[in-house]
Amino acid sequence: MMRIAVSGLGVVSAIGRGTGEVLDSLRSGRGGVGPLTLFEAPHTALVGEVRRDNRALKTVLGIDPAAVVARTALLGMIAAADALADAERAGGGTDPRRTGLVNATSTGGMDLTEVFFRDFAADSTRGRLRNVVGHECADSTRRIAARLGVAGFTTTVSTACSSAANAIILGAGLIRQGVADRVVAGGTDALCRFTLGGFRSLGILDGAPCRPFDRSRAGLNLGEGAGYVVLQRDDTLTREPYGYLAGWANAGDAFHQTASSATGEGACRAMAGAIAMAGIAPRDVDYINAHGTGTPNNDASETAALARVFGEGVPPFGSTKPFTGHTLAAAGGIEAVISLLAIRHGVIFPNLNFATPMDADAPVPQTALREGADVRYVLSSSFGFGGNNSSLIFSAR
Repeated sequence: MMRIAVSGLGVVSAIGRGTGEVLDSLRSGRGGVGPLTLFEAPHTALVGEVRRDNRALKTVLGIDPAAVVARTALLGMIAAADALADAERAGGGTDPRRTGLVNATSTGGMDLTEVFFRDFAADSTRGRLRNVVGHECADSTRRIAARLGVAGFTTTVSTACSSAANAIILGAGLIRQGVADRVVAGGTDALCRFTLGGFRSLGILDGAPCRPFDRSRAGLNLGEGAGYVVLQRDDTLTREPYGYLAGWANAGDAFHQTASSATGEGACRAMAGAIAMAGIAPRDVDYINAHGTGTPNNDASETAALARVFGEGVPPFGSTKPFTGHTLAAAGGIEAVISLLAIRHGVIFPNLNFATPMDADAPVPQTALREGADVRYVLSSSFGFGGNNSSLIFSAR
C-alpha cells in the first residue's frame, strides 16, 4: 500500500531559518520571543519576530528591494523553496505537473494593506493602490507557486490557527487520490497591526513571555514565520524520508467564535481520530506537540481533551510556542517540521517557562530537553477559532 512520506522540510521563524538553526535553538532552550521592532504599534507587545526586515528577505530571494511584496509571501517563498530543494535530494516526483502546492495563511497581504489605509484615511487622494493588490490570501500562494515552478494543483487554506495543519491534510488527500505525486504543504503568516489589535481586543495577549499549561498563564505571544513539509509517494523516493504522515483528523465543535469548549470536545475528536487513522493505540504516542497557546481557555480545554484521549497515561507533551510565538496559520507547518525533527533526532523538546501545574490533577508538560528518546510517533495538534481542530500523526517508519 502506498504511504505518504515526508521528503523535505523548510522553516523560517523567530528561532531561525532552516532545520539546523531551529533544532539548535530548541536544544539550547533559546526562545525567540522579544519586543516588537518591525513597526510601531499603539501598545507594547512581546512577539516572535523573524529578525530580518522585508528588504533583507528580498535580498535572500534575489528580489528587487523596491518590489512591493507582502511579508507573508516573502516568508513563505523562503521556507517553501527550502523545503522543495530539500525534497529534490530525496529524488522522484520531479515532474512539475505532478507537484502541487497547498498554502495556508490568515493575514495575507494585510501588512501592506495597512500602509495603504493609513495614508488613505489621512487623505482620500493618497495611498498607493499597489499596496492592496496582494491583499488576498491567494496572492501569497500565487507568488510561492511561481517561485517553486509548481505547475500542478495549487490552492489556499485559511482556517485560522489550524490552517497549515489542514493544508497538510489536504495535501495528503491529493496524493491518495492520485492528483499529485508530491505536494508542498504548510503555511505562512506575518505580524501586522491587525492581528495585534484583534488579539488584544480579545484580552489574550500576555505582556510577559507566554507560559503554556502553567497556573499563571495569562495569554499568548503572537509570532510570525513559515513552515512547509513536502509530502511524497513513498515509492518514488531514493532517500530515507524524515518520516511518514500516518494519520490525521479534522473535527469541529462549533462551540464559540474564538473559545474552546471546557470539555475539549473538538480537540478530543481530532486527536482520537488521527490516532485511529494511524492504526495505533494512544499508548503508542511517544510525544505530543501540543497547541498550547498559553491562554487560560485553550490550555484548560486542551488538557481536558488530553485526559479524555489518554487517561492517566498522557505521554510527554509540551508547546513550542514559547520559542516561536503563536504564528497563527503557519503554526501547524512550523510545528510539523519540529515534530519530524523530534523523530529524526530522538529529541523531546521542553515547554519553556512552566513552573506550576494548573491544578492538582493537571498533567505536567515536559520541562527539560530529553535527548536519546525513541520517538516513533508524534501527535501534533493545531486548534483554530470557530472550533476548527486538526491533529496529525507523524511516524518514524
